[in-house]
Amino acid sequence: MTKFNLRALLALSAAGLLCDVSARADDVPSNDVRIGLYSVFYHASADDLAGPYVPAGVNLKADNVETLYVGYIRRLTSHFDAELAMGYPPLTKTEGKGPATLGSVPYNGQVIATARWFSPTVLLEYRFLAESSAWQPFIGVGVNYTNFYDRDSTAAGNAASGGPTKLTLPSSVGPAGTVGLSYKFNERWAVHASYGIARVNTKLTADTDGLIRTTGIRFGPQSLIVSAGYSF
Repeated sequence: MTKFNLRALLALSAAGLLCDVSARADDVPSNDVRIGLYSVFYHASADDLAGPYVPAGVNLKADNVETLYVGYIRRLTSHFDAELAMGYPPLTKTEGKGPATLGSVPYNGQVIATARWFSPTVLLEYRFLAESSAWQPFIGVGVNYTNFYDRDSTAAGNAASGGPTKLTLPSSVGPAGTVGLSYKFNERWAVHASYGIARVNTKLTADTDGLIRTTGIRFGPQSLIVSAGYSF
């Protein structure tokens, strides 16, 4: 999504929010809590690793993960919601990509590093149908923050790097969007499915006893969320 399109969507959402003056009945729940399955498909690309003693074509690949989804949704008006979406920080494995070996050390396909990430996303969502409808399609835009921690080089990664290696990955802030569908069994209980996308950019720095290797990593993570929710 381009910056222009994102800004335009946010502007339209804000305008619609200000124009939506229809009042909700006092007994309509204003809060939802949701829990479910969060499947993340990274769609990651990285520059070839650069630094001392690194041959051409050395790259990385991140494995997709599944984790627990937790969401809090605040009803703003009869059509607009604000969502805070989070996943339990999963352990992400990074594999070597490129040469079969670095020297005599296996590289391609080896798990060379692991990390966990905490990635809350705040979304402004628009629901298309009336409050009374059991089916509730929605679309949303917002901002994602991703923090990487517990960054570790594995034994295979240390061997490929030439010794114990310290990894750093700066945090990232980027745009996010979602489309989804809810079905309400009654006023309190519902099931939800959504598909989201975000933009995450970071730079991996690997420090092996003062030898620094780096690569820029770009994620376009797409997420499939299936959850159950309770309104109150």
